[in-house]
Amino acid sequence: MNLSKKDEDSGDLGVFYHLDKTTVLQEARVFNESPIVPRKCRLLLTKIIYLLYLGEPMATTEATELFFSVTKLFQSKDTALRQMVYLVIKELSTVAEDVIMVTSSLMKDMQPKSEVIYRANAIRALCKIIDASMLPSVERFLKAAIVDKTPSISSSAMVSSYHLFPAGKDVIKRWANEVNEAINSKPSSIVGTASSYLTSFSSSGSSYNSQPSSTSNINQYHALGLIYMIRQHDRMAVTKLIQQLAGSSRGTFGSSSGILRNSFAYCLLIRYAAKILDEDPNSRQQMYDLLEVWLRHKSDIVNFEAAKAICNIKDVTSKELYPAVNVLQLFLSSPKSTLRFAAIRTLNKLAMTQPTAVQSCNLDMENLITDQNRSVATFAITTLLKTGNEASVDRLMKQITGFMSEISDEFKVIVVDAIRSLCLKFPSKQVVMLSFLSGVLRDEGGYEFKRAVVEAIFDLVKFIPESKEAALAHLCEFIEDCEFTKLSVRVLHLLGVEGPKTPTPTKYIRYIYNRVILENSIVRAAAVSALAKFGVSAEDPEVKKSIKVLLTRCLDDNDDEVRDRAILYLKLIDDNESAEKYVKDDSTYSLAALERQLVQYVSNPESSEKPFDLSDIPKITKAQAEAENLKPRSFDLASTQTIGTSSSAVGSINSNIVSTSRDATPTPGVDQQQVYSQQLEQIPEIAAFGPLFKSSIKPVELTESETEYVVSCVKHMFKENMVFQFIVTNTLNDQLLENVTVVMQPESDEGTLVEEFVIPATKLPYDQPSSIYVAFKRTNPEEYTLGSFSNTLKFLVKDCDPSTGEADEGEGYEDEYLVEDIEIVTSDYVFPTYISDFSSAWDSVGEEGQVVETFALTASKSLKDSCTTLIELLGMSPVENSGTPTSSSVHTLMLSGTFLGGIKVLAKNRMTFAPSTGVTMELSVRSPSEEISRIVIGAVV
Repeated sequence: MNLSKKDEDSGDLGVFYHLDKTTVLQEARVFNESPIVPRKCRLLLTKIIYLLYLGEPMATTEATELFFSVTKLFQSKDTALRQMVYLVIKELSTVAEDVIMVTSSLMKDMQPKSEVIYRANAIRALCKIIDASMLPSVERFLKAAIVDKTPSISSSAMVSSYHLFPAGKDVIKRWANEVNEAINSKPSSIVGTASSYLTSFSSSGSSYNSQPSSTSNINQYHALGLIYMIRQHDRMAVTKLIQQLAGSSRGTFGSSSGILRNSFAYCLLIRYAAKILDEDPNSRQQMYDLLEVWLRHKSDIVNFEAAKAICNIKDVTSKELYPAVNVLQLFLSSPKSTLRFAAIRTLNKLAMTQPTAVQSCNLDMENLITDQNRSVATFAITTLLKTGNEASVDRLMKQITGFMSEISDEFKVIVVDAIRSLCLKFPSKQVVMLSFLSGVLRDEGGYEFKRAVVEAIFDLVKFIPESKEAALAHLCEFIEDCEFTKLSVRVLHLLGVEGPKTPTPTKYIRYIYNRVILENSIVRAAAVSALAKFGVSAEDPEVKKSIKVLLTRCLDDNDDEVRDRAILYLKLIDDNESAEKYVKDDSTYSLAALERQLVQYVSNPESSEKPFDLSDIPKITKAQAEAENLKPRSFDLASTQTIGTSSSAVGSINSNIVSTSRDATPTPGVDQQQVYSQQLEQIPEIAAFGPLFKSSIKPVELTESETEYVVSCVKHMFKENMVFQFIVTNTLNDQLLENVTVVMQPESDEGTLVEEFVIPATKLPYDQPSSIYVAFKRTNPEEYTLGSFSNTLKFLVKDCDPSTGEADEGEGYEDEYLVEDIEIVTSDYVFPTYISDFSSAWDSVGEEGQVVETFALTASKSLKDSCTTLIELLGMSPVENSGTPTSSSVHTLMLSGTFLGGIKVLAKNRMTFAPSTGVTMELSVRSPSEEISRIVIGAVV
């Protein structure tokens, strides 16, 4: 919510509604008055905070003058005023200049003899001002504050340290003992607390001098967060910490006799345990046992956090889920709405992957349908839709209809998604579902809600053929009064694709042509394309003639895009061959690959002597193109940004990526092959090999992520060469590696591969990925070598300062590090390509180069697993939606690819599955060369 927006309808405008920045800055002169009037100054500081909270822009000069005016208020001893001063200093410190000048005043207030309420606030303000270089000067004060007996002081020191950690991690790591002491500190006794509280009233000094002790133990929560940040890269230390803190409470279920007494600290510990469980399979049972114990903790929030952690475990079994689901089921009947909401939302998420485990809660969830909280009711309905049976669908749909108008668009989208999933699960109920979706499509709602409904109807058309005509009829009615251009265009496209396939396609033409008359230019252009698809696909000459008349009328449109499309489609309607190629064919070129090849063609003067060859560009379906754009890339972004321009320039380019973490996630939709190709072209030695044929889909990990040196490898294939790119990360902050190379030794000495050169990484600082390149030449271009290489990392080690990264004086010493082997497999020589008509391509290749083999895969548990394995082994692309079996017993998988050298390769795999024998398959591979076919089929042997 934008806090600067004034809600005039509410009638509550607030005391600062007419506040103006200029007026406030003028009033700041009150800070210079003598004597200081605390009440007037507090009111003015409140106005300043209010303006900053609303995001009022403040110039650097204004902020600096205001900052130093505020610092004059340190002369006052009024406690409430001093607290406001700390708050304003923190807010202005990010805008004003020379704020470091106030450090002495803040450090004075941090002294142990200062009032308690001063110390905590001074620590927070000081840590907002100082940087990493000043941290050692206040280290003594902060370490003392961490172990202070006053919880507010201890918490402020640890929270401030937490925020300073990224900048001063080497200094703060030395405070681990103090943080541990804060975690293990004993609670103040009730008697001591009461005594200090009563003494504070009888004291002759200020009542702030002796505050009552806190009983929340929140400092344990802050201490646990800080100690984890210090040890997060040491899995063994984190595991030991979890065992230490959890072990003391296993018999008492979180009673006061345990080390941890704060519920939030337990929640944090549960999250750390869940992270260890996810990352380390060996500790799964041990961590699960701890989570199960925490299900019986006395605190509801700890119970819920443990149950949620168990539900989020990868590959969790029904047996492991049982205790967590029982706890969540109890929360469903809780009188607290927050607990009901948390439990039902967790069960809703679990029902997406484990619906049978949630079915035991159906009765409790049905009682929540009438819950006063509409959010709880919505989640209850959608969860029941995922876990319910076919008999309960009608009853649930009636209940949903009743409250759809009472919930927000966000929850409407959730309901629609659940209904879509249920309809695909029970196709026989598509009439009821479609009626509901068409009804809500006519209701008021925003774009995201309407888009969700349209997407749901699209899925019904795609996966439930019986619903196609009714669904298209509802969509036709929708575009008659649709306010969203994007949705109109999508519906028109679907009508153009699916309409001609229906028994009576002509009934849709009227709706489409209405859009040509009544809509904006974007929708009109989409309507012209949809009409053309009817004209191209129509077998009745009268229908085709009518379409031509309608398209001819579009030639007078005032938008050039509409006119151009009409002219094009009028030409194509009379040319069946062109219409088949440009209208009916669903395939398209991979735009990323096309761009890459065009750039190479334009930049290479020699290539301009011959025409551009489109046969090397892979073709994919439009569905594949959309999926590729939406699919997040799993390989490491840092690994693609560490490529230099030459052996002398690799180091300089690597130095420019200091800010790139090796755990960064790349942006989706960027073509991986294009990135590699562009970067390899910058290295003259590799650019001489010619165009890149293929790179690994993702780097092959050669070490564990916790080792001293993390190494992964990307394989790049060229026509006669192969390049191995080793991405190396140094995880030791006290070492600097220089002249880092990789020695690769093939397992066989047949001489088919000859090493040409190695481009080393000149320097490898801490946590900065760098690349090393090793290039080999295939001595016989007609021979395709398979095998593995042993790899040894060699480098010069120099000790360095962990805080600055500068190497110590001295020559250092030579060292080496053995990593895992890297293999060259058949799929490295095959680039996946898509073809729209597999049967025609299969017949055109012929049987001359065909090789057929039969295999028995007894270990395969399903046809889907076998398809996934085969696609990975062969490195080819599934075509005509054959990648996902539609039957559990019989399936035919069709694959297409291009072998190194531009050789087309096709594979047809007929497979059957039986629980007793596994998968039996007949694999046929065709290519112009029988030798290539044997190499490809050999990948399965």
